[in-house]
Amino acid sequence: MTESSRRLEDLSGPEIAQRIAESSVIVQPIGAVEQHGPHLPLSVDHVIAHEAAAAVVAEHGDDSDLWLLPTLSVSKSNEHAWSPGTLWLSAETLLAVLRDIGRCVAATRAERLVFLNGHGGNSALLNVACREIRLETGLMTFLVHPFVPPDHGGKSPETTELGMGIHGGHRETSVFMYLRPHLVHLERARRAVPERLAENRYVRFGGLASFGWLSNDFGPDGHIGDPTGANIEEGKLLFETAVALLGEQMAEIAAWDFGRG
Repeated sequence: MTESSRRLEDLSGPEIAQRIAESSVIVQPIGAVEQHGPHLPLSVDHVIAHEAAAAVVAEHGDDSDLWLLPTLSVSKSNEHAWSPGTLWLSAETLLAVLRDIGRCVAATRAERLVFLNGHGGNSALLNVACREIRLETGLMTFLVHPFVPPDHGGKSPETTELGMGIHGGHRETSVFMYLRPHLVHLERARRAVPERLAENRYVRFGGLASFGWLSNDFGPDGHIGDPTGANIEEGKLLFETAVALLGEQMAEIAAWDFGRG
């Protein structure tokens, strides 16, 4: 079965009743359209979420009964609202949109809805949405990331980024170079790591004490990390590893039932 045949939007109305079953896992990719410093376009999070979701559905759709929804490109990006061109929804608006999507999915026979999130600024709100939709619709809801943000415990090079490459840094730039090499301007890249935070034990990205921040709190360019050493080869490996890991997560999600029965 081809990847396109597992796009929910490609089914007819009658086919929804025939092909979407209780076992089906509906995958909603969520990205962002926001500044990523001088070396990357606004589309980074949207592209990564879309490509990762399409790849995991193409590779694991039949095994885990995955169905792909259209990517939600505009999300909660107001930490970048200072930068013209960034498109963002308020927390209230995005939560309302996600709840509406949940109600629509609940109108099918599918029992599982997965948010595949490519933008770290959405993470906290998406966890709230998972519980709200669970309560309102009875759907089993899940949140997965192609790459867990470093400020939520994900990886970032310790030597060059001090573990704090959270936005437009080495790993994200490498992955985007693999996916859209013609849109990357590495000659404009520069290191922008908040060195002073590395001295903190708790109040830092990935520390036990979280804090509110805007992307220009750490410099005028708006990226946080060191993209200067990014490369396509590493991006390819990172992306393929992420898709394989997502496939394993989808298999567990497809079998998840809270231990009922």
